[in-house]
Amino acid sequence: MNTAFKFRIYPNAEQRTLIAKTFGCVRFVYNKMLGEKIEHYNNTNESLLVTPAKYKSEFPFLKEVDSLALANAQMNLETAYRNFFRDKSIGFPKFKCKKDDRKSYTTNCVRNNISIEGKYIRLPKLDKVRVKQHRHIPENYKLKSVTISQSASGKYYISVLFEYEAHFKEKCKDTVQPKPIHSVIGLDFSMSELYISSEGEKPNFPRYYRCALKKLARMQRTLCKMQKGSNNYYKQRRRIARFHEHIANQRRDFLHKQSRQITNAYDCVGIEDLNMRAMSQALNFGKSVADNGWGMFTQMLKYKLNEQGKQLIKVNKWFPSSKTCSMCGFIKRELSLSERTYICDCGNILDRDKNAAINIKNEAIRMLGIV
Repeated sequence: MNTAFKFRIYPNAEQRTLIAKTFGCVRFVYNKMLGEKIEHYNNTNESLLVTPAKYKSEFPFLKEVDSLALANAQMNLETAYRNFFRDKSIGFPKFKCKKDDRKSYTTNCVRNNISIEGKYIRLPKLDKVRVKQHRHIPENYKLKSVTISQSASGKYYISVLFEYEAHFKEKCKDTVQPKPIHSVIGLDFSMSELYISSEGEKPNFPRYYRCALKKLARMQRTLCKMQKGSNNYYKQRRRIARFHEHIANQRRDFLHKQSRQITNAYDCVGIEDLNMRAMSQALNFGKSVADNGWGMFTQMLKYKLNEQGKQLIKVNKWFPSSKTCSMCGFIKRELSLSERTYICDCGNILDRDKNAAINIKNEAIRMLGIV
């Protein structure tokens, strides 16, 4: 299995210059290859295979940067190109713009050219770069590749990909018995609380973005009054970017802690398979949905549960969890979104979201085939 660790790095002035050159060369090669592929396809109706080595004689500055970074740009383009012809809804590959806030490139570990040595990480062309390693890496992990990125606030990060042998075996119907499940919980998405569990628990989500809207508005107004292109203008842009990054880090930290608590406490988690993008657009809840980070939360739950051999069960989005009585099973077709308390003729009076969470838990148990 593969896992990645993200650390912050502190390159010196010379290393920052070389990283910026690599960002530019990767973007340049990607756009060049994409342009030639489009032109060739329009003329011949056939796909063109092109490599970065083709451009090095014409553009000598490409030789100054890591060649594997350019090779990974080619692989990324080929993957995006194939994905489009496989499924047109994915969208055609787009040209990269130098004004994009986030920049990155990936290089591979070949003959131990990448290694972590104390407070430094050795990288191709960059030599030793100071790194803040806040997590211990087991000795049996094998380093595969690294991705160097720069955020909009100007900070540098490195994502290190490792390969390791899993401590548990994946389920196989013929040879391996499923791991016994002793505890199951159902989670129903909540716009204000992130989720409500089948046990009636609420995480009391702080809604970081909503709380920061007034300060963000003041910072944006200050930016609008400045002369575009001036030093103060770019300083204010970086302040805003740092503040957005701070909000995102707060949200990510909260979601990590909540997903870890649930993973440690339960063997199986049931959730609804929701399309959050469609929900935010259809119901005009874009800010609330984005602030909750439900999609990120489910991804964290999934990989944390998989690491411990546990399961995440996604219930069909058309399953009437909110309209079904958790006691008698009656489906209340006329239930509207404004009704926040579920009242059934059988005597069941329950919070709408908790009732839905119980139904999700019961459906997950049914899908697992356990009693």
